[in-house]
Amino acid sequence: MAAALLSAREYAALAASICLPTEAFIDGGFRPALAGGSFASVNPATGVVLAQITACTAADVDVAVACAKAAFEDGRWSGLTPNQRKQILLRFADLLEQHAHELAVMESLDSGKPIRECQNTDLPEAIHTIRWHAELIDKIYDHTAPVGSHALALVVREAIGVVGLVLPWNFPLLMLAWKIGPSLAAGCSIVVKPATETTLTALRVAELAHQAGVPAGVFNVLPGGGSEVGEPLGRHADVAMVSFTGSTATGRRFLHYAAESNLKRVVLECGGKNPAVVLADVRDLDSVAQHIVNGAFWNMGENCSATSRLLVHADVKQALLDRMAVHLRAWKMGDPLDPDNRLGAMVSRAHFEKVRSYLALAVEEQLPLLAGGGTADGIYVEPTVVDGVGRDSRLFQEEVFGPLLVVTTFTTLEEAIALANDTVYGLAASVYTDDLRHAIRLTREIRAGVVTVNCFGEGDISTPFGGYKQSGFGGRDKSVWAHDQYTELKTVWMDA
Repeated sequence: MAAALLSAREYAALAASICLPTEAFIDGGFRPALAGGSFASVNPATGVVLAQITACTAADVDVAVACAKAAFEDGRWSGLTPNQRKQILLRFADLLEQHAHELAVMESLDSGKPIRECQNTDLPEAIHTIRWHAELIDKIYDHTAPVGSHALALVVREAIGVVGLVLPWNFPLLMLAWKIGPSLAAGCSIVVKPATETTLTALRVAELAHQAGVPAGVFNVLPGGGSEVGEPLGRHADVAMVSFTGSTATGRRFLHYAAESNLKRVVLECGGKNPAVVLADVRDLDSVAQHIVNGAFWNMGENCSATSRLLVHADVKQALLDRMAVHLRAWKMGDPLDPDNRLGAMVSRAHFEKVRSYLALAVEEQLPLLAGGGTADGIYVEPTVVDGVGRDSRLFQEEVFGPLLVVTTFTTLEEAIALANDTVYGLAASVYTDDLRHAIRLTREIRAGVVTVNCFGEGDISTPFGGYKQSGFGGRDKSVWAHDQYTELKTVWMDA
C-alpha cells in the first residue's frame, strides 16, 4: 500500500534533511573506491549537484565479487533454510516500507521522476516485489522424474552463485527490486551496478537489507561507469550470471563479455517501440484515450514498455485524438517534488538532447504536430504527439525514450498487424477492440512479450515481463520464471 502523499513543502523539507549515501556498499558496509575517484550525482530538475559518489573500477569489482563468492560458498545466506531467508526478506520489506518517504524523495531527486509516481507506484511495487518473492521461497517444490521402481530420480534447483545485476536509470528502485527479489530468494549473492545517473536508492536499499539481516557479502553495490564496473562484472570468471536492463546496444555487449569469458548466463531486458492498436469497433474512445495518454507519457516516456506508436483506424482517428487532447490537459509539468505535477525532468542533459533531436526530426520531416513539441525550464520536454508518421521514418522505428507519441493510420486488420510488427523490437503492445475475435487474433499475431487488451499495463508481479526479438534475451523479470533463472537444475539419480 502506498504511503500518503505529503505536500510539496514537506517533500522539500525532507529533501533538505536527508543524508545521502555516497560510497560503495561492500561486505556489509560503506567504503570508498580503491582508486579514490568520484563522480557527481546531479538533480536533473535543478542542475544542482546532490553529492559526489564513489566511482568504482575493476579493482573494486574484484573485491566485491570475492566477498560475494566467499559469502555464497560458506553458506551464510545460500545455506539458510528457505524459511530463514523468507523471514529476513520480509523484515527487509518492512524496513523499506518504514523508509518509504525517504526513498521516494531520493529517487525523485536523483532521476527527475515526479514524486507522486515514486511514492504511489515505484515504492509500493518494489516492496510488494520483495514480499512476493520472499513468500515464494518455501512454496516452490522440486520434482521427481517418472523412472519406475528401479531408481529414484530427483530434479532439484540450486542457487546459481554470484550474480551481477546491472540496472537502468528510468526505474532505479523498482528494477532493483525486480532483480534482488528473486536472486536473494534463490540464495544467490549479488553485486549490483546502478546506473551512474541514479545511484542513491540502490546504496540505501543495500544498507537496509543488511540491517534486516542479509549477511555481509551477500548484497554489494558498486557505483561507477559501464567500462569501469559493468564490463569487468560481465567478464568476471567468478560471476555465474548477469541480469541486465537497459538499451539493446549495451545488452549486446554482455553477450560478448560472456562469450569471451566463462559463458556465464545472461538475461537481457532491452528496448521497445510499443504499439497501441485501436480498431474501428471500439466504443468507449474516452477510456482508450486515457490509457494511451498514460501509456505514452507516464514517467515522461522514459519507459521501455511505453506506448510510443499509436496505430489507429482511419474511421475513429479524429474522435480519439480529440479525446486524447482533453486528457492531456491534466498532465502538468514542473518541479518533480510537487505532487501536483505528473511530468518531471529528463534524467540528464545528454538524454534531453537525444529526445530533442527527435523533436527536430519531426519538424524536418514536416509532420503535423498535434500537441507539445517544446521544451521548458532546463531539461523538461512537453508531452508531444506527432501525426502522419510513416513506417520508414526513424520516429516509427527507433526508441526515443521520451514523451513522444507518433500516430500512424491504417484501414485493415492485416495492415494493423503488419505495422505493429514492423520494428526490431517486441516488448509490449496494447490492443483496443470490442470484438473478441479481433482481440484473439491481434494478441496471437503481434510479436511481443506482453500484450494487453483494452488497457495499458505490464501485468503484475505474478506475470513474466520481457520481450521478443531485440527487446530481450535469455529470460524474464517478475513471476516464478524470474526466480528460476537465478537457479541451476540438478539431476540426482539413485539406483534402487
